[in-house]
Amino acid sequence: MNQNIIPELPRFTIGNAAPGFAELRAGNLGVRLATTQAELKAAQALRYRVFYEEMGAKADAATLTAKLDQDEFDAIADHLLVVDHDLGEGAESVVGTYRLIRQEAAEAFGRFYSESEYDISALKRFTGRKLELGRSCTAAAYRSRMVMQLLWRGIAAYVFHYGIDLMFGCASLNGTNPDALAEELTYLAVHHSAPEAIRPSALPSRYVEMRRLPAEKIDPKQALMRLPPLIKGYLRLGGFVGDGAVIDNQFNTTDIAIIVQTDLVTEKYYRHYERDTR
Repeated sequence: MNQNIIPELPRFTIGNAAPGFAELRAGNLGVRLATTQAELKAAQALRYRVFYEEMGAKADAATLTAKLDQDEFDAIADHLLVVDHDLGEGAESVVGTYRLIRQEAAEAFGRFYSESEYDISALKRFTGRKLELGRSCTAAAYRSRMVMQLLWRGIAAYVFHYGIDLMFGCASLNGTNPDALAEELTYLAVHHSAPEAIRPSALPSRYVEMRRLPAEKIDPKQALMRLPPLIKGYLRLGGFVGDGAVIDNQFNTTDIAIIVQTDLVTEKYYRHYERDTR
């Protein structure tokens, strides 16, 4: 199989993108969709190493045995991969991943992943095509600006290919004590709250107030610097946050809802994609 071209496969299976969704390259690194079960397992194994072994997520017996981070949403998602060709051409090359769930897949399945934490009815009323982002991670040696930009090039190409109008998902701050994250959460709520028409809200049973300090008591520059790179990346792309945070004790995180309207996505990613497809 030519690993650089995504084959046409049945809907909602591994590599369900249309033909011609080609790998984007940057030196020895590439970004493309998973096309085999082995590549999906490599992504799940990477997620396990990052979320459970590095970040302290709590694993049940089955997860500990398998050493895979997996759930029922993996089967309906496309899995964007960063691959290092110096490591090989198959599953062994996977060094980064991002899970992409298109609206059609979630509707057929019955729900989006985010609905376990957030009321997304406002997003559902949005008339454009929607994409849920999640489960993003990279191997420790590949946590660089270049790799993050490559992931975003891949997402932009995917958005361009499918005509996505709005992206959303849950993003995480490490730790489960919101008071320890008070400045960051307050900064996000004060400066980046989503318009009401598309604003998700944490489920009442899980709602944690984000405005934990008076706005004048925070240093926006310092708060922004302390945010995880992924969240800063969303903000650079014009992203907004929802109302309320959610504590995820299993993953040892404090989650926020992120929304990005794709007409606000930095034009450079589209220019990259258009140049590469000419």
